[in-house]
This record gives sequence, C-alpha cells and structure tokens, in this order.
Amino acid sequence: MLLYLKVFLSGLVVFVALDAVWLIFVANAFFKSELGSLLRAQPDLAVAAVFYLIYAGGLTILAVVPSLREQSARSAVWKGAVLGSTAYSTFDLTSLAIIQGWTYAVALVDIAWGTILSAVASLAAYGASRRSFVVGRGPAG
Repeated sequence: MLLYLKVFLSGLVVFVALDAVWLIFVANAFFKSELGSLLRAQPDLAVAAVFYLIYAGGLTILAVVPSLREQSARSAVWKGAVLGSTAYSTFDLTSLAIIQGWTYAVALVDIAWGTILSAVASLAAYGASRRSFVVGRGPAG
C-alpha cells in the first residue's frame, strides 16, 4: 500500500508543480487573450485540488503501476501520454462543442500540454517508485 501512496504522491507533486508553472508563467496570458470573459477572475482552488487528486489517482492506476509491473519507463511515458491526451481531449473537444467562445487554439495547446504533462508526471512517479517495486510480487516489503 505504501508503494501506491508513493506513486500517487510523487506523480501529484510533479503534476501540480509543472502545471502551476505552466498556468502562471506560460499559459496565463494566452488563455486570457483567447478566452477573455469566459475565465474567472480567480480560479476555484478547491475544485482544482479535487481535479488534481482524481487525476493523480488515474495516472497511478492506469499508467504508473502497470509500467512498474512491466519494469518499463517507456511504458510509463506512453501510458501517461495516452491518458493525458484522452482526458484533455475529452475536456477541450467537449468545450469546443458546447461553449461559445472556446477556441481551437486553446483546445490544441491544452491537449498538447496535458499529453506532455501526463507523460512527464508518469515518468517521474515511475522513477521515484521503481526501486520499491519487486517484479512478480508488487510492492517491496
């Protein structure tokens, strides 16, 4: 059980840290210029926290733990990328379909970011946890 917590927490920390840097320093002006009044003045941090917890759980269960069983960092990267692409595409393409003012540029940039971010967070969680995993038995200990 401790291994799964280690995977979860390491993926969560990397995901949140990188996403915060992205949102604050890189994408903020882009999103404001593209979406304008669709954005809140201040993000709802409680809702964001719930998203991050759910998403880190998904990365843990669907990308990192299976990759630990396979002993494959490459698997962690591609499984994380597939999950990221799927999740972010779901959000952005649905937004394009139903929110007037959602732009193709935002959708494409956000999907690309979610794919990359998920791959990197999965790889980081894999790297932080691989020594604690014993093939054939699961978590060491």
